[in-house]
Amino acid sequence: MQTISDTRHAPQIRQVVDAVVGDDALGPFTLLPGTWSNEPGLPGRGWNMIALPFGPPSGATFRPPYRLLMNQYDENLVFDLVDKAVPNRGIAPSADGPRPADQLLVTLDYEQGIKQLAAEDFPATTLGGPPGAAIHHEPGLFLHLTDPLDEDSTEIARLATIPHGDSVLAMGTVRVIDGPPQIPALNALPLGVVQDVEANRYLQPYKHFRDNRFRGLFDPMDPTALLTAANEGVDIVRTTELTFDSTLPTGGISNIPFITRQANASEMRSTFWIEEVREEDGSNSLRLQYLQIVQLDFFDRADAGPGRIKWPHVSINTLAKLPPEETPDRAYKVMPS
Repeated sequence: MQTISDTRHAPQIRQVVDAVVGDDALGPFTLLPGTWSNEPGLPGRGWNMIALPFGPPSGATFRPPYRLLMNQYDENLVFDLVDKAVPNRGIAPSADGPRPADQLLVTLDYEQGIKQLAAEDFPATTLGGPPGAAIHHEPGLFLHLTDPLDEDSTEIARLATIPHGDSVLAMGTVRVIDGPPQIPALNALPLGVVQDVEANRYLQPYKHFRDNRFRGLFDPMDPTALLTAANEGVDIVRTTELTFDSTLPTGGISNIPFITRQANASEMRSTFWIEEVREEDGSNSLRLQYLQIVQLDFFDRADAGPGRIKWPHVSINTLAKLPPEETPDRAYKVMPS
């Protein structure tokens, strides 16, 4: 148990309890508490694509100055309750003078851990790491912004910290859908170059993986097709869609100097689909799918647009909600050397 008091106003004492699935006080997060995992539910459903600055070997035939890295991965994603009433204090004008205009935030923390099953890049290197390597660890918070002022248009927010040296605030909205999610098509070619993989040699790595799909499945020009395929034959009766965008007002990304100079993470958009599934035996289960796109800015644009080329860093996954007795280790925390 945790007790929090706020001395700026009259003392307020709240009890913070363990998160319970189905607690209406959690609002759009009511189904999130607990562990979502590829193990043992849906192994190998995580996919990642990222372009990285790369100097081709001296004397090599034409190669663009970047490599395109693909990862297939498993993930543990754990949500815990922080508080159902984190107080933000404020005032608002009224005919009788200023009045309290406090905001109480519903807050879940999350911990994401990812280990890769396979990696491949083009041009080919030995930098991708071995199977089983832990390749990502991310702690963060999901906020439900209750009691908004009239001018606030967002309902939720996500804060994330990444060990590479990035800190993200993304604002968002909620939508409830009867039936399965409406997953958008996505062409993940870089923005700021001629997007013709046949004629533009600069896009040679993308053409390589389009013609030779990673693990025989992942196509950089149609990555969300795997999310749609994962839903075939699944009876999804309702979906809660959480959308976060760092470009919305007050959102943004801060990076350490090296990241800003070399491959600046400038934008992040992510969508989480919490899916309520009816099984063949009539029971219910939960799944979580997500699509995340982080724009990495590096190299001068080839068109007349401002700034640098934007390289979409795409991550997708389909996770199963685990019962408490099947919960694995909390997260994979060791980053590769």
